[in-house]
Amino acid sequence: MEKRDLIEMLNKDIADEHAAIIRYLVHGWLEGEDTPLGASLLSRSREEMWHMHWLGMIIGQLDGEPNFTPAPYPYDPTNRSTIFKSYVEYEEKLIPHYKAEADRVDDPHIKRVLQREAWESAIHARKFQRILGKLSKEQASGVPGGEPELSKEFMSMLQKEVTSKYNEMLQHIRYSWVLRKDSLLAWQLMDHAMEKMKQIAHFAEDIGGNGIPPKFKPGKVDMSKGISNALRKAVTDVRSSYKRHMKLKEDSEFKKHGGMVINLDLTSQQEQYQAEELEDMDKKK
Repeated sequence: MEKRDLIEMLNKDIADEHAAIIRYLVHGWLEGEDTPLGASLLSRSREEMWHMHWLGMIIGQLDGEPNFTPAPYPYDPTNRSTIFKSYVEYEEKLIPHYKAEADRVDDPHIKRVLQREAWESAIHARKFQRILGKLSKEQASGVPGGEPELSKEFMSMLQKEVTSKYNEMLQHIRYSWVLRKDSLLAWQLMDHAMEKMKQIAHFAEDIGGNGIPPKFKPGKVDMSKGISNALRKAVTDVRSSYKRHMKLKEDSEFKKHGGMVINLDLTSQQEQYQAEELEDMDKKK
């Protein structure tokens, strides 16, 4: 297979994995992270993140540009029963898909990764089928999500934070994959990206807890190939988030929510840490 065709194929796979990550995250937050269903879905989403990461690293090694636009995730939202049936079908379709792709490539590492994507998709299908079989009659006929308690304006503000941090995270992931020749730097950037995923959850959990599906809207991704330009853009993004969050801390409505205040205190300290680390990385280049 030609390198260009291989990159195109893997980018389509990334879009599918990206879609699965979002679907399971959103459903998990609607159920509640402290519930058995919510915890299971969040666990599946983390495994899908690894699937996406393996594919992205290969694209980076091939000097390709990763695709960060998620594909559609088709599912029937009628009730939990139809939702989980859709998940089983989605994962089962990936099994022959990845096996066929593995048969088309010669590189042993890429072949193994695609084969692994196939058998882990099979495991996911079995786990979703098991959940489906254990749903009570009430659970099966119901839908995820509680009653909204927060104002629309406040929810809109939380959603803006999810969108901003999501795009900041994607940017760091892109740098990690594309700048992989400096392995330590790539790992540090991915470490920051994983921290940003936790920061997204701090806002998204409260959106989901109010019965509203958090939205993930990918924006424009910086295409810098040079390490210094990438690091400076990353610093700018983190500093911008920090300033915005310092202002948010003084919001009278936000102050009423103790759990959010604690989470934002953690996020802002992490942002300070990340900005200083990124600046040091740039000085060493």
